[in-house]
Amino acid sequence: MAAASSACGGAGCGPQCSSSAGGEGDAPADSMGRLSISAAAATCGKCDGGGAAVAVAGGVGMCADCFRAHLFGKFKLAVTSNAMVRPTDAVLLAFSGGPASRVALQFIHEMQSKAIQSWETSNSQALPAFSLGVAFVDESVLSVKPGHEIDTAIEDIKLILSSLSPGDKQLHVAPLEDVISSGSDDKAARLKELVGVINDETGRDDFIRCLRMLSLQKIALENGYTKIMLGTCASGIACHVLSATVKGQGYALPADVQYVDTRWEVPVVLPLHDCLAQELNLLCELYSLKTQELLNRPCSGINGLVASFVSRLREENPSREHTILRTAQKLKPFSFNKFSANGYHDFLPSRLRPKFQNIDANESTFSEILCLICGSPFSESELQNLENTKHKAQKKIDLYTAHCCQSCHFQILPAATDMHGHFFSLLPKFWTEKVDTASASHSSVRDQIADYLLDEDDEN
Repeated sequence: MAAASSACGGAGCGPQCSSSAGGEGDAPADSMGRLSISAAAATCGKCDGGGAAVAVAGGVGMCADCFRAHLFGKFKLAVTSNAMVRPTDAVLLAFSGGPASRVALQFIHEMQSKAIQSWETSNSQALPAFSLGVAFVDESVLSVKPGHEIDTAIEDIKLILSSLSPGDKQLHVAPLEDVISSGSDDKAARLKELVGVINDETGRDDFIRCLRMLSLQKIALENGYTKIMLGTCASGIACHVLSATVKGQGYALPADVQYVDTRWEVPVVLPLHDCLAQELNLLCELYSLKTQELLNRPCSGINGLVASFVSRLREENPSREHTILRTAQKLKPFSFNKFSANGYHDFLPSRLRPKFQNIDANESTFSEILCLICGSPFSESELQNLENTKHKAQKKIDLYTAHCCQSCHFQILPAATDMHGHFFSLLPKFWTEKVDTASASHSSVRDQIADYLLDEDDEN
């Protein structure tokens, strides 16, 4: 997904992150053996304790407590070394009910609790403790599940939040149809019509994911949140790498596999970037972290096929997911895949500051043109097409179409061009109203480049 790439129910990392964690009657030792990523060791390799141990990626045997510390360490390192959360931030965690978002909620809650209870915060109040909210995107309008089951699942989420203290956490339940323009008489009917216009099954799946990100952005902007945290894990990113490659989205791929994504009005962060789905499933079972499988929305089309393929790869060798991720990370990221250094160094320990991803002053605002629908950065050919269209476009609909990437053209836009007007009329105005602004901004950048080249020629 160009939009932060995540589909675990409301906002996790895919069906593999919401797979069943096992039967309730399984003994702990049996569960650990069945869910181990490799053969379980007899003793813990970290603390030399006895008893059943869990073998994680790399073949290191760990007891349950060391295994948990291992995952929390990866989570915390991702948060601190990438300056994902500052003390002054208000973080919105996208919660889907699956193991990935459940672990993310547990870990960020523990970091918040430590900040609240720390000497600096509680006594001298030298630093504030970041606030934390939880968002659930209700997609029942597009689901065949009975309404009372969805209501029960939402009540379960409320119980999960109420069990986490200290630190009050507000729950935002947003129906997906709320992204439709407020002037619409029947938002649910309009959303169903909009999704029904898309003929390609994979395109519908990707489009719903884009709507989900738009919904999260809307919640964050309306409630003053400064960061959106997703439960996307390494397994989900590996699935996205393969599916994006199959769908011809290679140019935009580097944007979706990083720890940080600031192309959105509210930046998106992925603290579980280095954790595998199996590890998260196992942690939820070992520590009885309640999940809500009812809310899982399985992928379809190409995305579903890729998820099944990666699942088979995982059974053969779990490290392949990390291999796919590491390969994708060798691609050059975009300027919006890192925070500006301004204001962030003040909250980082000195030992971490050299690792922080600084950006040059002339890159402080990225100039990439983004797809109107999915947010993918435009390739050079797409930019050229946009430029040509702007010079000869007679209708607004031509500009709307030109602001869509090639992938959205192929999978999401109606094949019949005479249907484009109807399709764009159904889209949330949050997207379509940006076309004029984006065109003006793009022209300004191009004019600046042209002026620079002319000046260079004059000097020569």
